[in-house]
Amino acid sequence: MSARGERSIAVTALKAAVPYIRMFKRKVFVIKAGGAVFGDEESTRALVEQLGILHEVGIHVVLVHGGGPQSTELATALDVPSLFVEGRRVTDERSLQVATMVLNGIINTRVLAICRDIGLPGIGMSGVDAGLIKAHRRPPVAFAGADGGTVDYGFVGDIDGVDSGVLRRQLDAGFLPIISPLSADEDGVLLNINADTVAAAIAVALQAEKLILVTGAPGILEDHKDPTSLVSYLDLADLERMRAEGRLDAGMKPKADAIKFAVRGGVPRVHVISWQVPDSLLLEVFTNEGTGTLVVQDTGTLTPEEQAAAEDDA
Repeated sequence: MSARGERSIAVTALKAAVPYIRMFKRKVFVIKAGGAVFGDEESTRALVEQLGILHEVGIHVVLVHGGGPQSTELATALDVPSLFVEGRRVTDERSLQVATMVLNGIINTRVLAICRDIGLPGIGMSGVDAGLIKAHRRPPVAFAGADGGTVDYGFVGDIDGVDSGVLRRQLDAGFLPIISPLSADEDGVLLNINADTVAAAIAVALQAEKLILVTGAPGILEDHKDPTSLVSYLDLADLERMRAEGRLDAGMKPKADAIKFAVRGGVPRVHVISWQVPDSLLLEVFTNEGTGTLVVQDTGTLTPEEQAAAEDDA
């Protein structure tokens, strides 16, 4: 392709993005990225560079990161057992130490280092900082497994509230908060909280325009065993139907809970996209077609353009 042709494509793409830039400028996007994104330097940098573009066009971005694969890897190296129930990690004292090292240490610092390299004003935080996330230790809960009974998740927290003012001050100062999902109770006992849950709570507290869940899956699948069965858009009723029919795998169930909480809390659009699709975040934000699944309160509220794009993809 000639240089003139490349310039023409670039200008066309920029013109197409302008209406979205106008629409979302000064709006808040909460983006949650699972630990798999941070498995290597290349994928981490690709995500951070996309965050940087959103930031540069005037969108207020908050990143919440997980660290499940890295926690499991380190736990294995340290001979610390990893136990999951319904897609949620059981956290004993040793597991909590591992999570703290991975989330507040390895991943948060790695993301901030890339922010420094590309000139992005990232600031590392956790739910412990300035009382950002108020939480309590989850009591044992009934488990509907084969053996019934209850499960004690250990040092796992349930959120009581989010101090949105802590984040507002950072965003107003021009920073991009990079948040680890660890928190603490009123006595200062550290608690591990599911990152999807934290992201949803923050999105509601900030009345975000969008919550975007960046995961390894293409989006929400009609058949979780078939990666080609992507659902382009759905509403909460559809999501509940899929859960009741057993169509959500264990890892998607906490995300479904987070999506429901966010939408019911006033977040108008929740997106589930894959970090493995190049530039998936930018495509989801700046095109009608997107790349993953869009979840809303009621599909009747979708714009004609959004519905037409989804039908074209199907």
